[in-house]
Amino acid sequence: MNVKLRSAAFSAVACFVLGGLLAGCGSGGGSSTGDTGGTSGTSSTSGGSLQPGDQTPDPNKIKIGLVASINGDLKPWGMDSQNGALLAVDEINKAGGIGGKEVQLLIEDSNSTPEQGKTAAERLISKGCVAVVGEVASGITAQIALAAQEKKIPVVAVGATKTELPGIGEHVFRVCYTDDLQGPVMATFAYEELGLRNVAIVTDNKQPYSTYLSKTFRDSFEKQGGKIVDEQFYESKQTQFGPLLTNLKAKNPDGLFLSGYFTEVGPIVRQAAEAGLNAKFLGGDGWDSAEILTSGGDAILGGFFCNHYNNQEDRPEVKTFLEKWQAAFGGVPGTTMGALGYDAVGVALDALKRASDVNSAESVLAAISETEGFAGVSGVITLKGSGGNPDKRALVVKLAKEGQVYEKAYEVSEVKR
Repeated sequence: MNVKLRSAAFSAVACFVLGGLLAGCGSGGGSSTGDTGGTSGTSSTSGGSLQPGDQTPDPNKIKIGLVASINGDLKPWGMDSQNGALLAVDEINKAGGIGGKEVQLLIEDSNSTPEQGKTAAERLISKGCVAVVGEVASGITAQIALAAQEKKIPVVAVGATKTELPGIGEHVFRVCYTDDLQGPVMATFAYEELGLRNVAIVTDNKQPYSTYLSKTFRDSFEKQGGKIVDEQFYESKQTQFGPLLTNLKAKNPDGLFLSGYFTEVGPIVRQAAEAGLNAKFLGGDGWDSAEILTSGGDAILGGFFCNHYNNQEDRPEVKTFLEKWQAAFGGVPGTTMGALGYDAVGVALDALKRASDVNSAESVLAAISETEGFAGVSGVITLKGSGGNPDKRALVVKLAKEGQVYEKAYEVSEVKR
């Protein structure tokens, strides 16, 4: 998405006691940041037996870089990204490395800001990294991509979902779905699975992520035969939504699509229930935070939103990943970024195995661009011929007292756009 994770109130303590990534998300940070998603379970964003190693560049090792929000508003997602990356590198080194050489993961902190993200990428490039992984936020990732552009260092984004991101250059890739999939996924789910026909949209007019997501939901829902009965607007950091809800209640919608972030969505839903507005609540991965269960209260329970990954999925890749995570860190990933971070580094490592020269960024870039059918934890990833955007599956999760509950997976071919 364009923007996510805007609330400093979302701290590591709030990091997903959920049952259902994120991000991401895109979802809290500044409006200049970007995207995350979410998952379930007890967060394990600190501690554990697996920790970052020596950060002094080793000339005898293959070096890849990670830019992550180790501090700042996006820290929960950044720490999970780091842990996923550590797990992937540890796994390949235990298997003998690549061509007998160990891989060194060099990590730099973006501090959840685009400016520091660019500086972090520049430092990693100066240290000889042949690929840079990161970030969760699209705004930060764009700056990483610009820093890597001149030397054509490949960049593999973790959770940055802004659709136009690879337009920066042919060296930019991602392992997550894009924003133009989320709206249609939720429109298809609303129309086909919930049987909704008259839906109202609630949009954060200050957030490009929210306005774009509302548009793609509207377009898809109307194409399927549904009716958008109203669209109401608010602005980020607004806390009272009485007039907006009064207008919506008069339209009597059977569903509400709230395309903004958890920071406002929770209070909106709570106040909607208090106003007697009876509708199904739907949203995108900007909902992906444990905070929404607190701010939304019982009213948010039974709401649905789009996400990248879920610990409850009954797939062998997920089960194996969770076993490895438990052994390395204890518990399960607190956010989707654990799985996406693991996948992003996995794509880079897979490319290194196929590269003609592991010390050449150009060679690694060529290998990444040929990635086809990579079996990631978050789904199969194909970058060949994709313009940097994999045709990723997306999940719908349901909010319950225990957190996010897996509801349904959508392959791209199943989504009505």
